[in-house]
Amino acid sequence: MKCPNCGNEMEEGHLICEVCGNEIRIVPDFEPEIENSITEALSTLAALQDEEQADKKAETVQEPDEKQEEAEAVDKEKAYREEKKRIYERSRKLGVLIAVGIMLFIALIFWMFYSYHVQTVSYQVDKAKEYAARGDYEEAISYLDNAYKKDDTQARILFLKADYFYLMTDNESALQALKQVIDKGIYPYEDVEEAYDKMITIYTREERYEDINELLLSCKEDSIVNMFQSYMAKEPEFSYVEGDYAEVIPLKLSSNTSGTIYYTTDGTMPNESSQVYTAPLFLENGDHTISALFINDYGIRSEVVSKSYHINLEVPNAPEVELYSGIYTQPMMISVNEQAGCSTYYTTDDSQPTKDSVPYSGPIPMPLGTTNFKFVNVSEDGIYSDVTMRTYTLRLHNTLTTDEAVERLVNRLVEIHYLLNADGKVELQSGTFSYQFSSVLQIGEDVYFTINEYYDDGTGLMSRTDKVFLVQAYTGAAARLGYDENGEFAAVPI
Repeated sequence: MKCPNCGNEMEEGHLICEVCGNEIRIVPDFEPEIENSITEALSTLAALQDEEQADKKAETVQEPDEKQEEAEAVDKEKAYREEKKRIYERSRKLGVLIAVGIMLFIALIFWMFYSYHVQTVSYQVDKAKEYAARGDYEEAISYLDNAYKKDDTQARILFLKADYFYLMTDNESALQALKQVIDKGIYPYEDVEEAYDKMITIYTREERYEDINELLLSCKEDSIVNMFQSYMAKEPEFSYVEGDYAEVIPLKLSSNTSGTIYYTTDGTMPNESSQVYTAPLFLENGDHTISALFINDYGIRSEVVSKSYHINLEVPNAPEVELYSGIYTQPMMISVNEQAGCSTYYTTDDSQPTKDSVPYSGPIPMPLGTTNFKFVNVSEDGIYSDVTMRTYTLRLHNTLTTDEAVERLVNRLVEIHYLLNADGKVELQSGTFSYQFSSVLQIGEDVYFTINEYYDDGTGLMSRTDKVFLVQAYTGAAARLGYDENGEFAAVPI
């Protein structure tokens, strides 16, 4: 080996040039820490050798000769080289170990990163999607199960799982996954709503409407129930709570969606053969037990609900009619003593009077011939009194007939040019007037037939006008019905 400084040919194994004293480096420079360690080691070694030589000199107490000093220098040089060689070997091995350690550390970092990555939820979900894309849904679901074990706060994992089960036509498992979203109680409202939507879609396709009804009945979110209430069959709602009432109540039954309400009023259980509710039930005096059942358009039946009502009402007195039944030869007015808090109604055709009959508003002229009157009082609560009946026969002697009275009136109206002719034509109108006998009325000492006027507009529809005419029952004189200064009936000649 040649010295890189002076070019001297050095002996094999020598590290210092004998000519120029340059140190030969056969390995790359060490790191500062390693080089310092080597320098310190060499310094320590040199100090030890110096001490050893000093001890030897002390022991022999002999002056070394020149040859001996030369030999000692050679031995010292040799020892220095050997020590430096050993340090180099140790340094080389240490460098190798450090390099291997760094490589192992990097490998460990990569292994840990990979292990962490393959164990993440996103990795598991991505692998599940990858297998699902290949049609391997079972393997995809296994990855989703692993992901859900690591993080059960993500509803999307359960939705994917339900979708894959559905694609496998395993609807029950799909429903179970969706039910987890509902029952877990930690997911946002939007996820819960989506879970209900998907479950109801599956139930609907399988026509499992009873299961939909049970699912929604257990739902605590009113907004979700309202979204799907057409599938539900809740108990019918009653407009009045059960109990005691001192009035007639119009009981209404309602349902949560379209369908049919069946009910009974005798306490028996309703079914499809029972009465169909279409209008309010008016509960009058007495005890009532109403039972109702609702069946929606999907055939889902609700629970039967029953409510009891006790109606305790004050029944009004029967109408007091001042004029007794009998045969009369003079016109009479039929009056009824009105009862406070009641309205009076009457009929003359032998039918039972109701609130739809003719209301009594004042004295009624007695009709000619025989007439049967029936009167009833109806309270504000809708309670009916007993019916009061009267039969009157009015017979007038030597009077005109009712037809003659109508004819006398028409002739008089033509004479005064109120009518153009006896057919009831008038100027500037396309329709015609006609006249009908109504009743017998006594005004002062005179007896009159009252005659009502009607107008036909040409379509056959008759409408009564506000004019009432009079014809004197004995003389045939025509007049109009009016009122005097005291508000009493008066005959106004025409």
